[in-house]
Amino acid sequence: MAPRTLLKLSLVSITLGLAGSAAADATDMGFFVSSRGSGKGADFGGLAGADKHCQALAAGAGAGSKTWHAYLSTSGAGAVNARDRIGAGPWKNAKGVVIAKDVVELHGTNNLNKQTALTEKGDPVNGRGDSPNMHDILTGTQADGTAYAGSEDKTCGNWTKSGEGSAIVGHHDRMGLDTSPPALSWNSSHASKGCSDDALKSTGGAGFIYCFAVK
Repeated sequence: MAPRTLLKLSLVSITLGLAGSAAADATDMGFFVSSRGSGKGADFGGLAGADKHCQALAAGAGAGSKTWHAYLSTSGAGAVNARDRIGAGPWKNAKGVVIAKDVVELHGTNNLNKQTALTEKGDPVNGRGDSPNMHDILTGTQADGTAYAGSEDKTCGNWTKSGEGSAIVGHHDRMGLDTSPPALSWNSSHASKGCSDDALKSTGGAGFIYCFAVK
């Protein structure tokens, strides 16, 4: 066989091998930071809309066969805890790296940081020091993954507001100007200035959410 033909066959084999690896990673993926927000600030149309957002992004990355939920809490009557809606784990990112083996580890000593909190495409998300900073991830939850009690809005109207209001955010890169707890928390760092895209951007966010494969 001619050397040129052998070279072409080798290149085809490498390409197919890389495609196979990417497909395997997508199938194995159980966690990602959404690569885009709702386009309406913190308004996802409630939890159902946020779950649909995660599902659509996962499908676009080749992982749509799994059921995906947004890591978000709600408040008020029938409040929902973010930790109760994400399955049992373990969860791997798009590169196959385990971020936590179960819910307890996720809310304890997990492996979630700027290098591992990747999008569904396997891309890193801008953090502190990057321009623009996008490390504020919407959660509306306490550090242990449970909903806040009381009447104060910490979920932008249970993820239906894109104007006035506020939501708790976490820092996916575990960095911030304030280094005292809980400022560097991945899921419960501080409240946003509002619920609009501009308000979320003003403190270093882009309306992104965490997505987990339930099964």
